[in-house]
Amino acid sequence: MVYAIGDIHGRFDLLQALMAAIEADAVQRPAQHRHLVCLGDYVSRGADSRRVVESLIAAPPAGFLRITLRGNHEDLWLRFLGGDLDAGRHWFDYDGLDTLADYGVDIADRSRRDDAALATLRDAFDAVLPSAHRSFLRATESSHRCGDYFFAHAGVRPGVPLERQKARDLMWIRSPFLDSTLDHGAVVVHGHSIDEQPQLRSNRIGIDTGAYRSGVLTCLVLDGRSRHFLQTA
Repeated sequence: MVYAIGDIHGRFDLLQALMAAIEADAVQRPAQHRHLVCLGDYVSRGADSRRVVESLIAAPPAGFLRITLRGNHEDLWLRFLGGDLDAGRHWFDYDGLDTLADYGVDIADRSRRDDAALATLRDAFDAVLPSAHRSFLRATESSHRCGDYFFAHAGVRPGVPLERQKARDLMWIRSPFLDSTLDHGAVVVHGHSIDEQPQLRSNRIGIDTGAYRSGVLTCLVLDGRSRHFLQTA
């Protein structure tokens, strides 16, 4: 049995509510193995990125194996910490500064994007980031395969075998994947691209329902041939 959670984006409140629903659902569904797959984009935009990361570092509920995938926001975070200032510029254009602020970085001027300002922010962020959080980020995976399903943050490159997918596509791809009707070799479960409702296609299932702004965080439940959704509301 698999529970897959879409993009959280700093909404610790919604993650708590959804985890309560998942645990209640699991009580009704006896299973030998339960996988909890988090599809990435844990940070930015919402108010509690740090608490989201802390909750994912903590032990999962009893009876669950948790797999944490890397989203494009975690990709930008790691590249920025590694000294890629252009990655920082990109991340900050999509509310990455909210993550730094949540970790206690003092941001005097949110509009500055020059190298000196970015380097100062990087150093300040690097100094306050707990080692456990850094280790968590580095340990995130680009994809996960379970039976007839393949999990990735953004999707896959159509026409490329799953075992040969590039990490950048798995974290970043949009239109070529979303518009494709090809059989990818497994049903791809993904987030990254926001829709008001989960998207069920023959070759993919999209579960990013824009939680940070909609208040709706979605979980796909795969139980044998059965599929259903749990959502906050």
